[in-house]
Amino acid sequence: MADLSKLINEKAESAQYMIDGITAVIKNCEKRAPGSEGEKQACEYMADVLKNDCGCERADVESFKLHPYSFLGWIYFTVTFALAGMILFFFMPALAAALIALGFLIMVVQFGFYRKLIDFVFPEKTGHNVTAIKKCTGEVKARIFFNGHPDAAWNWPVNNKWGGSVYEAHIGLSVVGALVSLVLCIVAAVRLEGGYMEVFTLDAYTAVYGDALFWCGIAVLVFAPLLIGMYWMWDPKTTVDGANDNLTGCYMGIAILKAMKDAGIELEHTEVGVILSGSEEAGLRGAKAWVQQHKGEFDDVPTWIYSYDTIHASKFLGVNYRDLNATVKADKEVSDTFMESAKELGIKCNKTLVPPLGGATDSAAFAQGGYKVTGITALNHVLEDYYHTLKDSYDNLDKDCLADCYAISVRCLEKFDDKYGQGK
Repeated sequence: MADLSKLINEKAESAQYMIDGITAVIKNCEKRAPGSEGEKQACEYMADVLKNDCGCERADVESFKLHPYSFLGWIYFTVTFALAGMILFFFMPALAAALIALGFLIMVVQFGFYRKLIDFVFPEKTGHNVTAIKKCTGEVKARIFFNGHPDAAWNWPVNNKWGGSVYEAHIGLSVVGALVSLVLCIVAAVRLEGGYMEVFTLDAYTAVYGDALFWCGIAVLVFAPLLIGMYWMWDPKTTVDGANDNLTGCYMGIAILKAMKDAGIELEHTEVGVILSGSEEAGLRGAKAWVQQHKGEFDDVPTWIYSYDTIHASKFLGVNYRDLNATVKADKEVSDTFMESAKELGIKCNKTLVPPLGGATDSAAFAQGGYKVTGITALNHVLEDYYHTLKDSYDNLDKDCLADCYAISVRCLEKFDDKYGQGK
């Protein structure tokens, strides 16, 4: 069993290395929107670090195609259909109900399950991943990857200016308004047997709908300004620095390999690698592409993946046993090992999940691809003002949180190598 206690004891130094590396990527590369030149630059930069400074014999920069604006582009469809439905309620409620329902279907498929329903509507771009591996000195018996995504999110203006409570309330009330409108349209369509109004007068409306239903249709228009505001829920022209989300995830594995090289530690039977999966903010597109491009390549020996996303606050450090709006299970053994390692080191770690409407991390894409993987996050799922905003820069990093997550990860590597690398 490899003794990695020296690395754990020097966790503060490795955390500072991560901060310096994150700062360098932000200062030296262009903005890293999914499928952008900046994302490619960051991948190339970190691939060079992995090869030249971390001793990886392999550090491949790989490309894939995607339609980055499609992931949040559902908003344009869903909101437009909802607004149209609110108006068509008075004239053709059956059509109105169909439009609103279609809008919700697009939202659920595109955001709820991260499927590519409307991708083809948006421009195609090229994203980039990195696959880096430090070979072992003997026969390969086990392999472990540390994963993060190099791209950064587009700015969320409402959260940037007013914070997460206002942001979430805006979205929640907009969804409620659209749902209420859908119900009213269904009721109206049942009452209006002909499918549309032939005479457009107030008396005609109230005669068919009844006063209560008609005035409910009027009242629901109060949600229209909120729905219109949803068009500006994200700003595709402005990309944040993404220091926490997610250069912290990228540098977690890089720091482990760098510390191993500096300490002269080489494992005999366990390969240690880093996956940088691009365009996570566009719907896990890089991780999904990586799974397809490397199908079957790493099935030869037990292979684990620890996927990190937004390692920012120690009190929220946790293992996500479920991901992708709580619909995808993480691997229990991989997850439990992180929890056990944290307990052994006396570091608080929470058993958690990515909740419904909470989105997803790349862990979900790897799990769907059949890998033994878990996701590690350290963020408040009640959105804070740095999340996907201009405040997510290198001057807003938590060194202690990075150090603790790093130490736990090293202990996980130690335990994995002891169990699988030594053939136990």
